[in-house]
Amino acid sequence: MKVAIVGASGAVGQEFLRVLDERNFPLDELVLFGSKRSAGTKYTFRGKQIEVKLLQHNDDFKGVDIAFTSAGAGTSKEFTETITKHGAVMIDNSSAFRMDPDVPLVVPEVNAADAKDRPRGIIANPNCTTIQMVVALKAIEQLSHIKTVHVSTYQAASGAGAAAMDELYEQYRQVLADEPVTVEKFAYQLAFNLIPQIDVFTENGYTKEEMKMYNETKKIMHSDVKVSATCVRVPALRSHSESIWVETERPISVEEAREAFAKGEGLVLMDNPAEKEYPMPLFLAGKDPVYVGRIRKDLTNENGLTFWIVGDQIKKGAALNAVQIAEYLIKEKAL
Repeated sequence: MKVAIVGASGAVGQEFLRVLDERNFPLDELVLFGSKRSAGTKYTFRGKQIEVKLLQHNDDFKGVDIAFTSAGAGTSKEFTETITKHGAVMIDNSSAFRMDPDVPLVVPEVNAADAKDRPRGIIANPNCTTIQMVVALKAIEQLSHIKTVHVSTYQAASGAGAAAMDELYEQYRQVLADEPVTVEKFAYQLAFNLIPQIDVFTENGYTKEEMKMYNETKKIMHSDVKVSATCVRVPALRSHSESIWVETERPISVEEAREAFAKGEGLVLMDNPAEKEYPMPLFLAGKDPVYVGRIRKDLTNENGLTFWIVGDQIKKGAALNAVQIAEYLIKEKAL
């Protein structure tokens, strides 16, 4: 088993190294690729130093079985043919192919089997906010069909990459030291602030990030579910939080929902308000599952249910989801 990581120096690329090691992923050879800026950098994996190669249009992907790509949509589009032409399965973490009808968009807990039908040799990893939401929605969908979802996201700096996390640290330091605040990765200062915009606005007033949740959820769940999202950047470092309201075809009790979440694949129920137990990003960074709490009946609609989820954006929201897709393909002998 020969595995490649494209974009090895980024936040998600580094998470790939950790996740592959943590999960004892069955690989014999690992190849790392990056831009001119990161080519030549060395990373240690399972006791061996591996040097990052420059990503080029050549035959470097000959013999590669799985390529995890996380270097942005432009790079993914430009290098697709180079990566897949010798038979590698490209599991892509960018937005490049997510809504292409001939590219499966996969969250293993929800629609793993879609990964087998990949005419172009590409499998798309969904947007981080969508991934953690559909893992939770799947548990409810099994009880009653979900018609509508309203979601507000509380997205950590990690969603904008490693440099954005560094910038948040630096902004806090600058504010406390009474220095001018550096703003490069976000439209505004994020420290001590919230920014109600992630990605660019579209004609309907929603941002691209919000429309990803609308479109991707339908595709992953093979459903007519409608999603209305408000995506907000918050000054947390890592792990995204979401406040979710669902309307189902029949009323679902809190007890039913709790049981479904407790049994749900990839979910951990953390819902004990009396003891102040509920998911919080500070304490769940680096964890694999999606955590669910604050489960309540909606007060305005008898078919409504409200809950709160937290998941590590770099882990389940990116690298872990992609590795789980690869693990499924290996288990199913579908490479």
